[in-house]
Amino acid sequence: MKVLRSLIFYVGYFLAILVSGVLMLPLGMAMPLRSRFRLFNCHNRFIMCWLSLTCGIRYRVQGRERVPPGPCVVLANHQSEWETIYLQLLKTPICTVLKKELLSIPLFGWGVRLLKPIPLDRSRPTNAMRQVLSHGKQRLDEGLSVLIFPEGTRVPPGQRRRFNKSGVVIACRAGVPVLPVAHNAGERWGRHWVKQPGVLNVVVGEPVATLGRKPEEVLAEIEQWIEHTLGEISEVPRPPLPEKATPAELPS
Repeated sequence: MKVLRSLIFYVGYFLAILVSGVLMLPLGMAMPLRSRFRLFNCHNRFIMCWLSLTCGIRYRVQGRERVPPGPCVVLANHQSEWETIYLQLLKTPICTVLKKELLSIPLFGWGVRLLKPIPLDRSRPTNAMRQVLSHGKQRLDEGLSVLIFPEGTRVPPGQRRRFNKSGVVIACRAGVPVLPVAHNAGERWGRHWVKQPGVLNVVVGEPVATLGRKPEEVLAEIEQWIEHTLGEISEVPRPPLPEKATPAELPS
């Protein structure tokens, strides 16, 4: 039954991308930036509802009231595609740091381009980091928030990876708070295409001030909070972080 429900979900998922691309792209190009976010979030809300209807996956959010009204940097653990969709709804308008290859995907990538993402060229890591810091500060100055996954790639439930500090460096340079978010979405929407029904948990932490603080100090606080929270909400046990962990890649 889970296989059938997942197949039905993906039929609607790809049809939604097709319909949204055909209908929303022309409208979005004619709209002011903030109106584009509201328009494309209609697509994101549909995906959330369709996932619940077809696969029986619901979500419980704690701390939604902690989301600050102004621009911030959202740092979240990365387990699946689910959080890339939901976090657009949690804090908007928000631009995402992502791999530049995603922008070449027909319809999907074209739509994302309209939302001023921060693309990364992984083949040139030094330049990519410089771009993230420069464009991130610029987006915040424009009144947009920035979403970044500090692990740098998807990390399955039950595994750990050190955070990199690009997100907190952006926040410290701009003087905006960091909003930490922890979730166990990978236990429902994992790397395998078959979805697992049930309730996934999302916890929004208190915004962390950055003014007058070192990025390393802020990052340690964020990483400790996310890991502690994951230990409380995850069904899969959390492992200790290896002493010689592989350095995190640039955010995806």
